[in-house]
Amino acid sequence: MTEPNATGTTDTHPPLPDHLSSDPRSPHHVAAVFEHEIGIRLNGKEQHAVEEYCISEGWVKVAAGRTLDRKGRPLLVRIKGRVEAYYR
Repeated sequence: MTEPNATGTTDTHPPLPDHLSSDPRSPHHVAAVFEHEIGIRLNGKEQHAVEEYCISEGWVKVAAGRTLDRKGRPLLVRIKGRVEAYYR
């Protein structure tokens, strides 16, 4: 997928993986994808605070409010549904 940018040239985006995590320690983290803005839809509605997603299994993980786990990271909740990932 290519889109023209402000200078008139085109940017090539890496393909979005089936399973992606924003945590750099995760094996599902792909740094090249995060160089571009990503959008996630769950059941047709835009989601903004997604930490991890899996398209084939149909779930996203979002932070559960301000709750932290014992290591000080946000506690994540899995929400199931039809997941769509795209570049904005």
